[in-house]
Amino acid sequence: MKLASIRIVTHDVSALATFYSAITGVGTQGDDVYCEVRAPGCTLAIVDESLVQKLYPGQLATCANRSAILEFQVDDVDRLRSTLANIVSEWVQEPTTMPWGNRSMLFRDPDGNMINVYAPPKGEI
Repeated sequence: MKLASIRIVTHDVSALATFYSAITGVGTQGDDVYCEVRAPGCTLAIVDESLVQKLYPGQLATCANRSAILEFQVDDVDRLRSTLANIVSEWVQEPTTMPWGNRSMLFRDPDGNMINVYAPPKGEI
């Protein structure tokens, strides 16, 4: 089995697509109802809640995630932090070296989903 994608249901596909494109540097493919950010290893799909409600009424809620963290591995967390200064509005953790050695920062996307951007200790990438 291969994890192919993660899908976020939102009320504003364009806003999330713009956000994720900006933080990853990867362009989006799709429209205002469904789009994808295709990064190496996994695709982030973003879908409008109106479509999901038609297909699966009452099964999903936007802006309600408090149990999952999307994680992105990078080479340099601190360098990316300065790039994201004008994109991210809610910081959870500034760049910090974790007890297990990863350099990590956490923030929320416009819908409140938690994002962890981390770099393994040098030599372990």
